[in-house]
Amino acid sequence: MMTSSGPKVNPVLAHSELPHGLPDFASISDDDFLPAFTAAMAAHLDEVAEIAELPEPATFTDTIEALELSGRDLARASGIFFNLVGSDANPERNAISQELSTRLTDHGNTVAMNPALFARISDLHARIADLGLSEPQRRLLETRYRESVRAGAALDAPGQQEMREISARLAYLTTTFSQRILDDTNASAVYADDVAVLAGLGTGYLASARRAAEQAGHDVGYLIGLELPTSQSVLTELSDPATRRRVFDASVSRCSRGNEFDTRELILEIVRLRARRAQLLGYRDHAEYVIDEQTAPDPAAVDDLLGELISSAMVAGDKELAALTEFARSQDSSVEVGAADATYWLAQQRRSSAPVDLDGFADYCELDTVITRGVFFAAGRLYGLRFTERPDLRAYHPDVRIWEVFDQDDTSIGLFLGDYFARPSKRGGAWMNNIVDQSSVLATRPIVVNVLNVPKPADGEPALLSIDQLTTLFHEFGHALHGLLSAVDYPSQSGTSVPRDFVEFPSQVNEMWALHPEVLANYARHHETGEAIPDELADAARANAGADTAHGTIEYLAASALDLAWHRLSVEEADAVDDVEEFEARALSESGVGTDLIPPRYRSAYFNHIFGGGYSAGYYSYIWSEVLDAETERWFLAGGGLRRENGRRFAESTLSRGDSVEPLAAHEELIGHRPEIGPLMRRRGLVG
Repeated sequence: MMTSSGPKVNPVLAHSELPHGLPDFASISDDDFLPAFTAAMAAHLDEVAEIAELPEPATFTDTIEALELSGRDLARASGIFFNLVGSDANPERNAISQELSTRLTDHGNTVAMNPALFARISDLHARIADLGLSEPQRRLLETRYRESVRAGAALDAPGQQEMREISARLAYLTTTFSQRILDDTNASAVYADDVAVLAGLGTGYLASARRAAEQAGHDVGYLIGLELPTSQSVLTELSDPATRRRVFDASVSRCSRGNEFDTRELILEIVRLRARRAQLLGYRDHAEYVIDEQTAPDPAAVDDLLGELISSAMVAGDKELAALTEFARSQDSSVEVGAADATYWLAQQRRSSAPVDLDGFADYCELDTVITRGVFFAAGRLYGLRFTERPDLRAYHPDVRIWEVFDQDDTSIGLFLGDYFARPSKRGGAWMNNIVDQSSVLATRPIVVNVLNVPKPADGEPALLSIDQLTTLFHEFGHALHGLLSAVDYPSQSGTSVPRDFVEFPSQVNEMWALHPEVLANYARHHETGEAIPDELADAARANAGADTAHGTIEYLAASALDLAWHRLSVEEADAVDDVEEFEARALSESGVGTDLIPPRYRSAYFNHIFGGGYSAGYYSYIWSEVLDAETERWFLAGGGLRRENGRRFAESTLSRGDSVEPLAAHEELIGHRPEIGPLMRRRGLVG
């Protein structure tokens, strides 16, 4: 189409005059995405060919830096589209995502396997010590070389062809896996036509469940939507054992019911292909292939950490279960505590021992107030940030809010988008996305998104947060800070572009401010009266949040062990597995966490982190990062806690550096010693 000023520019790729290049979402339709990606990939290949065919000997600037700065249209299209697919999917976007999964993989392979380009990268890598590079430049060159080799650039022609086939098939399978989980999670929602079986649920939750039932076409009744993990938070409130069992059974049977959303055959093929890819590249298994790029030195080090934790957690779990059973039978002598009941009785036990009624805590945690007077307040005190809401800017969904972020010098440093409410088009869980990465070379400021799944209240009603939801809100904003405070040259080193087993560390650190006395006092006001939270309720909430259960630790460790079990399989071992449930049960038993009462946080069939996301052989990352987090929390508190100087040092050492420095070395420099496991063990109640 032509206009008087020339060809119409695809709105996905069009230059935006909005602050920091915020996409003009109002002008973008789903029909624009495939043409945008097609044009962007073609332009990127032209740029790559120009770099690869330079006649002069390779330099860092004309090869590595030029490659880093190429493909900007592709990066923009990806930042827009893949945020939408996770947070606001529809059938058309799912179909586009499925097509792009293989096309983008093939595109990446074409770039990585370009022989002339790889020759230039290899030449520079061989001379790296003589190039006079800064640390960020050296890391960028090393990363580009390793990425090319890991993509198959050093293989012979048959090997490269097989790598192309494997990577394209894996892209299709993992995308399909994620889509099936969303579909079956929605399809597995539990319907109740009698409010009596929902005894224990608050009025706000019931209103959300009634509205969900109406949206699903039910004239009466309530619909309990499922969260992504095995353990559903609603189970802590439901007093009817039969309803708890219905919800639990719906959760654990997802994607393994023999319907069109079953993922078990996908899992077997994914595992076999990953094992073969690792073998092609000279690794024993997929775990070795993945961990080679992480801060953990090797799979054995991960095994050692998990083994030590599992041993202690199972001992603590036996004691916890005995005390829990005794408590439950003191309330009902005939009760049998099953897997569907454990979190309910744990919550009841905590309530009974708390000096005040913890159920009232949510009345002091209204979402908007927590964001503005809690999350933003802590960021202001620590990092000098100021947040101004921009209702004049339009996001990708009406529920999404936009804030402009300013530093202590009142300079605008980026945009923060908050997408907090659950909806059927959003996948489960919580996460942070980048729409635009920070880069001083490109002069781009970050645009970051936090996505949560808080039940949306009825119009005019407040959204009240549980302690878990409060913690998640602060956790995800820790990721956002990692993006917003980035101050690096190159976009691929920006913000959260760090090893997978390091990326959770800054977000875990930010959790410590959720119930910090000074932060809590600033936001915790009763949503009706405006009264400050009573001291005894605040103290009880802190004690409750700090008392990690063995149950929760075992759930996590079981999922981590299961992930590694799938990905420690050789080609021959993977080929021999033909039953997902049987393998899962054996793997958990051999890892020492095989208990029917505490299933893993994710069973294989709906373990999106490892079969649909980027955490394959990496789910251990949360606990690995928590070792750093526990040490850093001690460092903050020893330095006076919520102080600007502490925030400045943490931002300079970690949040601003991204992958421009070696992460563990920077952390050791901050705290003054190598991290140890002791603080984590004490935090989780696994040692005295």
